[in-house]
Amino acid sequence: MMQNLYLGVEAIGQAAIDGGISGVYAYPGTPSTEITEFIQASKLATEKGVRSKWSANEKTAYEAALGMSYAGKRSMVCMKHVGLNVAADAFMNSAITGINGGLIVTVADDPSMHSSQNEQDSRFYGKFAMIPVLEPSNQQEAYDMVYSGFELSEKLGVPVMVRITTRLAHSRAGVTRKAEVAANPLKLPQHPSQFVLLPAIARQRYKSLLQKQESFEQAAFTSEYNFLKKGSDQTLGIIACGLAINYLNEHYKNRECPYTVMKLAQYPIPEEMLHEMEQLCEEVLVLEEGYPLVEEAVKAIFSKQIKVSGRLSSVLPRDGELNADLVAKVLGLETHEGALVPELVVNRPPALCQGCGHQDMYKALNEAVDKYSKGRVFSDIGCYTLGALPPYESIYSCVDMGASITMAKGAADAGLIPSLAVIGDSTFTHSGITGLLDAVNDQSNIVVVISDNESVSMTGGQESSALGKIESICAGVGVDPDHIRMLVPMKKYHELMVKTFEEEMAYEGVSVIIFRRECIQAAARRLRTERKIKQNPKL
Repeated sequence: MMQNLYLGVEAIGQAAIDGGISGVYAYPGTPSTEITEFIQASKLATEKGVRSKWSANEKTAYEAALGMSYAGKRSMVCMKHVGLNVAADAFMNSAITGINGGLIVTVADDPSMHSSQNEQDSRFYGKFAMIPVLEPSNQQEAYDMVYSGFELSEKLGVPVMVRITTRLAHSRAGVTRKAEVAANPLKLPQHPSQFVLLPAIARQRYKSLLQKQESFEQAAFTSEYNFLKKGSDQTLGIIACGLAINYLNEHYKNRECPYTVMKLAQYPIPEEMLHEMEQLCEEVLVLEEGYPLVEEAVKAIFSKQIKVSGRLSSVLPRDGELNADLVAKVLGLETHEGALVPELVVNRPPALCQGCGHQDMYKALNEAVDKYSKGRVFSDIGCYTLGALPPYESIYSCVDMGASITMAKGAADAGLIPSLAVIGDSTFTHSGITGLLDAVNDQSNIVVVISDNESVSMTGGQESSALGKIESICAGVGVDPDHIRMLVPMKKYHELMVKTFEEEMAYEGVSVIIFRRECIQAAARRLRTERKIKQNPKL
C-alpha cells in the first residue's frame, strides 16, 4: 500500500479511524492536541460517524470513553501527561473495572517542558494501574500499536496505554496503513457488575487484575515490538526504550552495533528477556526518555555483579530530552555538536499577540492593584500566563488547571485581602467551577477574573466549553448576580475597567469580572474564512 507522510499524532489518529474507533475524547493539550484535530478533520471519520467533539476536561473525556467501551464500542481518549493527573481517578479504577469494547489511552509526555509546567513519565501511571503500556519508536509503530491496540485491549480485558513524547508526536515519517476495521456492534458487557466498584465486587476485580499480570508480561515477551539481539562484545548491553532506539541506531548506520541490544516498546518489562540479557552482558546501559523506570526495575532484577547505569546513575542527565549526542557521549563515540550560540543572539521570550485582549485587562489590573502590596494575583494556565513576564509582571502563580481560584481563596482565608484569580474561559470550565463553588460556600473575599477570548487559544483556537455559558454558570454556582460584571477589554474602556476592579476589590465576598473579547488569532482566521466563502459561496 502507498505510504502516507504523517506526524506521529496524525499516525495515531489515522490508526484509530482504521482500527474501528467509534469515538475519540480529549481536552486540548500540547503535544496531544493534533490527534483529535486530525480525526475531526478526517472525511473518513465523518463518513464513519466517529464522535470527536472536545470534552470539558480530561476526566470527563476519560469517563465518556469508558462509557463508550461499556457499550461495546472501541474508543480512544487522548491527553498530555499532566492531563492524566486530572483523569487519574477514572484511569486507575478503569484498570479494575476492565473494559468491554477496546479502550486506548494515548498520553503525550513533554520532556524538556517545551509547553508544560513539569516533566512526567506516564509509564509510571501505567505501572501504577498495572496495565499494558505501548511506547512506539517511530511513526509506523505508533500507527501499528494503536491499530492493533484495540484488539489487545479486548483480548486482555483492560485499557491499553500508548505513551508518546513530543519528538515523536511532532516529527514526520512514512506510514503504511492497514485495512479498515468495521466498528464494533453495540453490545453490553456480559457481566455488567464489573463496572460496579462496590467493595465486595472491587476486591474480586482487583484479584482478577493481579491474576492477569502474568498474561500481560507474556504478551510483552512475545510482542513484535520487543526484541533481544545478541552482540559480539559482552562488556556492555544496551536497553533502548521506545524512541531511544533511534538515538542508538544513528551511530551504527553503516556498521553492526557490537553490543547486545534489547529494544523495549511494550510493557510490563518482560523479565524472561531481561534474564537472557543478564547472561550475555557484564554491564548494562539503559536509554529511556523520561524517568528511570526501566533502570530502577533492572537494578532490582539483575544480580549485584552487573552494573546498571542510565539517568538514575547520572551517566545521562536526569532532566530533559534524550538525544543522539548524549548517547554518543556515554558510549565514548564522536559527537557532532554545533558552535556555541554567541551572546549577541538573545532568545526572544514568548509574548502576548499584538491586539490581544489580555493586554488591556492586565494594564487595568496593574493600575487597580498598584495601591496594594504585590503578590496578590494568582493565575492559571493559558495565554494569559504570559502576564507573569515583562512588561506586565501581573501574576504570581501558575501551578495547575483551576488552581488560581482555590489559591486565591486560600490566600484570602489566610488574611491576604484583596486576593485575585486570573483564569481563562476554557480553564474555568475545565476545573475552575468547583473552586468557585468552594469560594461561594465559604463566602471568601476574592475577585475572580475570567479572561474570556471565546476559544482554547493557547493550543490552537479549539472551541471552548465555556462559550456563552460563563455568566449563567457563575450565577448557578451562587455568585451574587450584582457582582458578576462583564467588560470588553479595550483601551477606550481602560478607566471603566480600573473602576470596576476597584469596586469589586472593595466588596466583601465573591466577585466575578468577565473580560470578553474574541482571540485576535481566532478572529483573523474567522475573517479569512468569511472572505473565502464570500468570494466562493460553493466552499
